[in-house]
Amino acid sequence: MSDQLVQYSVSRGIARIALDSPRNRNALSAALVGQLTDALAGAAADGTVRAVELTHTGGTFCAGADLSEASQGGMRDGAAGVLALLRQIVALPKPVVGSIDGHVRAGGLGIVGACDIVLAGPKSTFAFSEVRLGLAPAMISLTTLPRLDSRAASRYYLTGETFDAAAAARIGLITEAVTDIDAGTLAVLDLLRACSPQGLRETKPLLTSGMLDGFEARAAALADQSARLFGSQEAAEGMAAFLEKRKPSWAAAD
Repeated sequence: MSDQLVQYSVSRGIARIALDSPRNRNALSAALVGQLTDALAGAAADGTVRAVELTHTGGTFCAGADLSEASQGGMRDGAAGVLALLRQIVALPKPVVGSIDGHVRAGGLGIVGACDIVLAGPKSTFAFSEVRLGLAPAMISLTTLPRLDSRAASRYYLTGETFDAAAAARIGLITEAVTDIDAGTLAVLDLLRACSPQGLRETKPLLTSGMLDGFEARAAALADQSARLFGSQEAAEGMAAFLEKRKPSWAAAD
């Protein structure tokens, strides 16, 4: 099994970063978070890079937390790592374009919210699935609530139901639902290639300052909430039920 969980390449001013751990649906394991953090830092430091494409291999963009790690306890470090990753994407001095054609769940939606522009193809589905595991979308609220229509946030946060790319665009989670993800992504990246690096660098903070203020004000408390919930009995049962493909004991009877 390869230890490389993130692909990185640069072409014509764009750094392409692809989550490449399909065996666990690109879940946010400690290893993947570390490699993604390093790749983003490399793109930020590379003077030839003016924008980042963040994409994936396999049928899932990101399944959220690695439940096999979470079920072993000690999620405080994991929560801190994911929180730092989300802030890094928001604060990156270059635009980040999410290019998705697969499933996105839980913490993966936090990455979607952190990106500046997000395109999703017809194979994409989304769900804030935390409530179905005994958890809450605590940390990812920092990057998703500023994007979402408030009524839609209430519905999808509280039900954990699955929705498609068209709905994701309608409620503000993504920029656009496209029929051809490759063509749509290329069109946006070519637009960014035509822009001044200085112009992009100076414009992005105008768009992200409010979200970064939220990190400063609430990140520590939300990380504590997330770690507490991952250590709870209800979440332990929810995660065990998910891994065993059964209903949790606290789910209402049919």
